[in-house]
Amino acid sequence: MDSARRRRLITGLAVLGWAGLAIQLYLIFFARLSIGASLLGGLVSFFSYFTILTNTLVATVLTCAVAERESAARRWFLQPWVSSGIAVSIAVVGLAYSILLRHLWHPEGWQFVADELLHDVMPLLFLGYWWCCVPKGTLRLWHLPLWLTYPLVYFIYALLRGHLLGAYAYPFIDVAVLGYPQVLINAGGILVGFVLVGLLVIGLDRFRP
Repeated sequence: MDSARRRRLITGLAVLGWAGLAIQLYLIFFARLSIGASLLGGLVSFFSYFTILTNTLVATVLTCAVAERESAARRWFLQPWVSSGIAVSIAVVGLAYSILLRHLWHPEGWQFVADELLHDVMPLLFLGYWWCCVPKGTLRLWHLPLWLTYPLVYFIYALLRGHLLGAYAYPFIDVAVLGYPQVLINAGGILVGFVLVGLLVIGLDRFRP
């Protein structure tokens, strides 16, 4: 594939990523306005989901990949180990949603569109981008604990936020319903998922020169 065609393709992926985020933000704002709630609170709630944070990182990497202006942020996000870590996280987003959450609700209309983009379309497309466009052969096992820092920090934040507000972002970390022992077991299972996906990504990085 020539560079111009690849650039157009990645640009399209970035647009899809930002579109999914924009639709979800609009839906949250619309719901908040309909009950007279604060839009600022809606924005905070929006960025309190691991799915939203990870899709934002995905869209940022794709945008950096086609940006012409050089910057420290662009160099950071396009480092193979950084882009690969984001690939691990978005893969877990898609897997966790399909296994743990998809059966809990049946979105319709624009919510269905946002849901599909954030949980199914973008994980697959970004993994395709990672496979085709991110330089290979640089990942090492010591990158894995670095990648795990992100979900661990998020987990601590989600528990603190849930404790303070009495509302948890995801039902499998709802301490009020499940209790801390079960929540920690659930989090441990997801952490194992992160490790397995991370090891797979490192193995594929070694496999493809």
